[in-house]
Amino acid sequence: MPANRFILPALLLCLLVLTACGDRQPQLKNLLKSDIDMVVDAHLHRSEELLQELTGKLYRRNPDELKKVAGATIESRLQQLFSADRNVQFEELEYNRGVAAILPALEVDYAGDRVFAIMVGLTSMIRSAYNDQPEFFMLDSLEPQKLYNCARNIEVLVWRLKSRLGPDGRPLLLTNSLPEEESNLSFERLFGKLIAHQDLLAQVSAEKWNRVINQVVHGAATAVFLPVGL
Repeated sequence: MPANRFILPALLLCLLVLTACGDRQPQLKNLLKSDIDMVVDAHLHRSEELLQELTGKLYRRNPDELKKVAGATIESRLQQLFSADRNVQFEELEYNRGVAAILPALEVDYAGDRVFAIMVGLTSMIRSAYNDQPEFFMLDSLEPQKLYNCARNIEVLVWRLKSRLGPDGRPLLLTNSLPEEESNLSFERLFGKLIAHQDLLAQVSAEKWNRVINQVVHGAATAVFLPVGL
C-alpha cells in the first residue's frame, strides 16, 4: 500500500490537533513544515519587512504624495498595505494589483498617490510569486519561474523610477539622490535585497521541485514587466 496514501490524513489530523492546542500551536505547527518550508517562510517574512521599510522611505522622500489623499499618514498607509488580512485591493486604484497598479503611477498625468500605487503593485506581485500564501507547509510548492520573473520585474521598476521624468526634468518619484544632493544609495540597496531574495528562492525551489527557469536578458530600452500570476 503506497505510503503517500497516509500523508494527507496524517496532516489533517495534525491540523485538527493544532486548533485545540492553544499555546502549543506554534511548536506543533512546525511539525508540518519541512526545511524548505521554513526557508521559504523566512524569505517571505524578510521580503515583507523590506517592503515596509521601502514604503516608509518612499513617503519620507516624497512627502507630497501623502497630501493627495485626505488624512493619509505613513502609518495609515502601512496599515492598509500590511494588514492581517493581506488584502491589497483598493477602490482608489480601481482594485488593480501587480503591474496594473504600477503602470498608471509611472505616467506624468497620474493624479493619485504614486507611492501607494507602486507599493500596492510591488507588494501584491511579490505575494503572488509566493502563491499569495502567508506561510508554507509540506504539501505546498513554489513555481520558480514566478519568483524569477518577480525579481526581473523589480529591476524593471527600478529602471523606470529612474527614467520616468516630469516636465521639470526630475523623476516622477524620487528614490536615490539627485546629482546636486549628497550621495544616498539606500533605495538601491533595499531594491537589491528584494531582488536577491526572489532570485535565491527561485534557484532553491527550481532544485527542490526539479523545474527549469527560462531566463530573460533585459535591455534598458526594451525592459518589460513579466507575468507573475496576478
